[in-house]
Amino acid sequence: MKLDFLNDFQDPYLIDDQGKGVFLSGVVLGYMAKCQAGSEKEIKNAPLFKQIQFGRMDMKSLKKHLARIPQLLAAYDSIVAPQLVSALSAYAGTLILTGKAAELGTNGNFAFTVGFVNANDYFWKIFRKESEGN
Repeated sequence: MKLDFLNDFQDPYLIDDQGKGVFLSGVVLGYMAKCQAGSEKEIKNAPLFKQIQFGRMDMKSLKKHLARIPQLLAAYDSIVAPQLVSALSAYAGTLILTGKAAELGTNGNFAFTVGFVNANDYFWKIFRKESEGN
């Protein structure tokens, strides 16, 4: 995983582990929703998209969604690179667990949503091959 781009963010929320975990959770769940829908244009039709309360997400809801990822990976054959999704989900969960256990609030909801709506770009940025460069 190539996560060095996270150091480019200046937002104070993304400095600590919990903030990074929340952002990466948005990437994971957004990527899965895109795969469920078949394209980014149809993401509003993805079951996962319909279950997320954007702007009102709390830590309990986020953990609940993350806890379902293994089940969703088994249920949907349309998810490309499920082993990478699983690895990123595990890492995001670890970051959240090592954080302060604070509620998401406005900053957390914003970080999650930015990760979610840009999920495809960030997902492949994280897992780009060495030969592809930056």
